[in-house]
Amino acid sequence: MRRFWEGFNAHDLDVLDEVCTANFINHDPSFPEPHADLQTLKEILGGLQAAFPDLNSAEDDLFSAGDKITTRRTFHGTHKGEFMGVPASDNEATFTGIFVARLTGGKIDEQWVVFDALGLLQQIGGVPTPE
Repeated sequence: MRRFWEGFNAHDLDVLDEVCTANFINHDPSFPEPHADLQTLKEILGGLQAAFPDLNSAEDDLFSAGDKITTRRTFHGTHKGEFMGVPASDNEATFTGIFVARLTGGKIDEQWVVFDALGLLQQIGGVPTPE
C-alpha cells in the first residue's frame, strides 16, 4: 500500500501496474467512472495530477485487518489546470481521503475511496463556500 502512495507522490503511475492485480477495481462515487479498472484509475489520477502538478499526499493513519488495509491521507496542491469542470484558479488546496484496499496475493485487488470532494471544490472556486 505504501508503494502505491510512493508512486502517486512521485507522479509515477506505472507503479500501479506493480502493486495492483490485473483485475483491480476502484470504487469512487466522486468520479465519472465510479467503478474504474486499473487503466481508468491511472487516467483519473493522471488528470488529477495534471490539474494539481505539485500534488502530494501524506499518510495520517494506516492499519490493517485480515485482507484489508485502510489509510487516511491528507493531500495538498496548487490548482493549475481544469479539474471536475473548474478552470485553473491558482488556489492552493488541502483535502483528505480515506482508502480501504483489499489485497490478494500481496497486491491491491480492490479499493474503496472517500475523499472531501466538496471541500476541494470550494477551495478551488468550483462551489461557493457557505457564509
